[in-house]
Amino acid sequence: MRDSVKVFAPATVANVVCGFDVLGFAVNAPGDEVVMKRSATPGVVISKITGDDGRLPLDPAKNTVSASVQNYLKHIGRPDVGVDIELHKKMPIGSGLGSSSASTVAGLFAINTLMDNQLSNKEMVPFAMKGEELACGYGHADNVAPALLGGFVLVRSYEPLDVISLPFPEALCAAIVYPEVDVPTKDARQMIRSKVLLKDAVKQWGNVAGLVTGLFTNDYDLIGRSMVDVLVEPTRSILIPDFYKMRAIAMEMGAISFGISGSGPSVFALTKDEETASKITSALQKQLKSIQINSLSFVSPVNKKGPVVLD
Repeated sequence: MRDSVKVFAPATVANVVCGFDVLGFAVNAPGDEVVMKRSATPGVVISKITGDDGRLPLDPAKNTVSASVQNYLKHIGRPDVGVDIELHKKMPIGSGLGSSSASTVAGLFAINTLMDNQLSNKEMVPFAMKGEELACGYGHADNVAPALLGGFVLVRSYEPLDVISLPFPEALCAAIVYPEVDVPTKDARQMIRSKVLLKDAVKQWGNVAGLVTGLFTNDYDLIGRSMVDVLVEPTRSILIPDFYKMRAIAMEMGAISFGISGSGPSVFALTKDEETASKITSALQKQLKSIQINSLSFVSPVNKKGPVVLD
């Protein structure tokens, strides 16, 4: 039985344009790291957090990582276990890339490793969702499920929870740009309409079905034309500087599709190769710089592994 472990968990792109709260995929970078050590004293303690500029709580009941670990230990009947947690944020908070999800998943994977893998990654999804509830007020799975399982994931149902891993084209690549502007997840969720027109709902259902079919059949054209959001994007895009200008740039440069990652402000384009993705991120960053907005960029194929033990 191990006494300590270091775990990396990946960032994720949630919603994937048309799949609000039901679709997501993992990427290789960025991500978060957790170092977890057994302690002789019962209970879960967070002794150190780096990379958060002091924004995250050390209180075990208020931090998504420790709270999820506490729930896990209670579930397996071992609330007496003592662990010390170090959280190392390697990705921006509030980026729309599943920052809280990556931390939570790294913590859950670490405690499960220390406890001899009593649960499968899929069985840990509900515990990770509790962490999301603490972070943004709503326990959705479109970030935590792909972070735990890797790949492309569909959340078919929440009650009961039904999470399905989807196939996807091998060459599929994400070009991600994070404009350094503040779009809190809670605020972004509040902007969403509580009621939608039936004709809009029908469009969205068709697009989700088309995207899933495109992933199964490796049909890039179908993937591209299905990634249209008539429900959420029209409102959330207001919070993202030059969103439609960036979309036009990405599409002109060969993107399959373009949209908001999670609740934003990060945006992403899907491409058929890394070279195109790299060119797109450079062009989008140049556009943002022209309006005095700094940004970070990431280029990654779809991450198949999910969380991994680093040592």
